[in-house]
Amino acid sequence: MGLFDDLGRFLENRLDEFLKNNPHLELQALDEKLREQELETRRLISDLRSREKQVESEILSTAQEIQRWHVRIEKAKAAGRMDLAEPAQAHEASLLREGNQKWGQMEVLRDRIKQTEELLPKIQVRRQEVKEELAQVQTARATQAEQRWASTTGWNQSTNAFRDASDPLEQRFRTWETQEEIEQMKRQMGR
Repeated sequence: MGLFDDLGRFLENRLDEFLKNNPHLELQALDEKLREQELETRRLISDLRSREKQVESEILSTAQEIQRWHVRIEKAKAAGRMDLAEPAQAHEASLLREGNQKWGQMEVLRDRIKQTEELLPKIQVRRQEVKEELAQVQTARATQAEQRWASTTGWNQSTNAFRDASDPLEQRFRTWETQEEIEQMKRQMGR
């Protein structure tokens, strides 16, 4: 197990080092994570709203059932049928408890919807900040690459110029090539 732990730590350290040297990749990963959170939050809001509608429907159905049993209780009492009225009252009480539980569920759902809806713009703002940071990092990287290229190009040109000036064979070829070009120009002018 120790070897795998060491290998795991080594890979984590290398990944951390790599991400420090390439902050744009870390920002891209963060942007992707925030995008997924935004999508998941939207899905959660939709699911919670759907569940809220379902619970509201169940509450309405329970309320209608309570009304039906209340009418039955009154009818049984009026007829002097306590053998029916008493169990009907127990059933009505059970329906009231069920309705109260569903009402509590709906309140919890509404609180979760509110919290989730408040979270969504925060995720969107953070994602926008990450995109702006990423754009800045990419601009800085492009600028650095251009500067490195310019400095490398200048170094290569100055190195080549130095090498050209110090190479006697290069000097002789340049002189010969220049003379050839002059001779060719003279021939073309003489025509």
